[in-house]
Amino acid sequence: MCRAVSETVRQDPEDRRAVVNQRAEALLKTHGPGILRFAYSYLHNMADAEEILQDTLIQYLKTAPVLETEAHEKAWLYRVAGNLSKNRIAYNRVRSADELNESLIADQREDLSFVWEAVKALPLRYREVIHLFYYEGLSTGHIAAILKVKESTVRSRLLRGREKLKAVLKEGYDFGEGL
Repeated sequence: MCRAVSETVRQDPEDRRAVVNQRAEALLKTHGPGILRFAYSYLHNMADAEEILQDTLIQYLKTAPVLETEAHEKAWLYRVAGNLSKNRIAYNRVRSADELNESLIADQREDLSFVWEAVKALPLRYREVIHLFYYEGLSTGHIAAILKVKESTVRSRLLRGREKLKAVLKEGYDFGEGL
């Protein structure tokens, strides 16, 4: 169990709430940027992605889940953010505003915004695994846990997503056979 949260099981409600609030603040610092990028990969709108980050933390504060490890905690946060993002898409559809801060994509690297644009053109099931695998650095096992699918499904989606991405990049950016 997470030590900070497991200690709260024995405390009174006010002390427990204070510990949960402190843990939520630490989670925001640790996982906030990743959750923001993950939500953005669904929504393509920074304002909506920021709201999803806030809503994810609100869900954490409301439920105060007792999770076994930090990995479970991270998976829980990403699963909640993914579900909230999907709900937002259902009634809001993808907005035309595109405010992605390029420092989220390529910190001190060449401009890769054209690759991000190509990833955004992929179907959601490929886009989400590519984002989690390449941008968040998660293993296929962790991605499978977050998306509640088999690990082989994640590997298959990664393979097919890469193939589709290659086709989009060849077509849209005329890379030819270099890919």
